[in-house]
Amino acid sequence: MIYDLLLAHINNIVRLTKTEQEQFCSYFQPKSIAKKAYLLQQGETCKFEGFVLDGCFRTFTLDKKGNENTLFFAMQDWWLMDIDSFMNNKPSELNIQALEDSTVLIISQKDKDALYEAIPSAEKLFRIMFQKSVVAWQRRLVRNQSLTAKERYRHFTSKYPEIASKLTDRQTSSYLGITHEFLSKIKKES
Repeated sequence: MIYDLLLAHINNIVRLTKTEQEQFCSYFQPKSIAKKAYLLQQGETCKFEGFVLDGCFRTFTLDKKGNENTLFFAMQDWWLMDIDSFMNNKPSELNIQALEDSTVLIISQKDKDALYEAIPSAEKLFRIMFQKSVVAWQRRLVRNQSLTAKERYRHFTSKYPEIASKLTDRQTSSYLGITHEFLSKIKKES
């Protein structure tokens, strides 16, 4: 069933009855995204929160010079969205692009609010997931400020080898906050 991965993810955090599980899933719609296609582009308002069923996405910004700055990736069993745009109904500063053919389950803000009303434990679920994402962001900030570029590269490739294997060197360097040339030097030394 298309919702099995979502239900397994949810059941690691909160327990829902069979009826609640069916109701929970009814708020999500599957969406296929082709490789290199955008789920969200800068300037659009993010109208969804997504759960990745398969594939891989990258979330990035473009600066005034056209340079890409990758904030994060999302693979199978991960969530993705522009939370600022989604919550504040404002144009996004982010791009979300599929790195390969991908499938995501989408929930709108309206449906998410209805889900909270229908299944009160859903708010607990999303609160816990939000807290975990803040912890992950905090850890990344600490690593970016305390580790060398070589250490950040080693950490990324050892912790997320499946993501690292899907990326171009430009995407990897964009995520690590280093130049493509410096990444090449690091890789030669490794």
